[in-house]
Amino acid sequence: MKIILASKSPRRREILQNLGVKFDVVISETDESSDINDPCELVEELAFRKAMAVFADINNKRVQADILVIGCDTVVCCDGKILGKPKDKADAFRMIKMLQGRAHEVISGVALIYNNQVLVRHEVTKVFFDALTDSRIESYISTDEPYDKAGGYAVQGIASRFIGRLEGCYFNVVGLPVNLLCRMADKLNLDMFN
Repeated sequence: MKIILASKSPRRREILQNLGVKFDVVISETDESSDINDPCELVEELAFRKAMAVFADINNKRVQADILVIGCDTVVCCDGKILGKPKDKADAFRMIKMLQGRAHEVISGVALIYNNQVLVRHEVTKVFFDALTDSRIESYISTDEPYDKAGGYAVQGIASRFIGRLEGCYFNVVGLPVNLLCRMADKLNLDMFN
């Protein structure tokens, strides 16, 4: 079986590599605009779109049939507001200011497409941020870290010093919920580790 990750995220690639999974990356140029307000529905829809775009492209090229495509999308949700990637420094400040001193949720949708089987699920992890001064937030957003990450932070990076605890899957916050991915593969009777 050939495995394809439909994502440009270096963090998702690193997670799969650390698991010993052999895979290729095909970046999905999918429209991510949506009117969906529920974060769980949104990440499932976007993960499905990414995986389906790559799967359809592979089928159009009539590549071998034994292919698993993995799509994933992650958002941060605080007070019912979905936080994507910050547009600029002011947006990054706004996001971190909103998250500091409280809990928020990180939600990832995962879509697996294998031949004609489709499975889509999501994972939710609660993240607790310490209280931060404005100067500490300014110092953090002056780094490169916030700008290509949902919610403006990386749990495995500099922002780890602000995170008191997690409830749920750590890898979900990084960008790919490993246990969920493995359970989904099991449900499709797929062994990703051979």
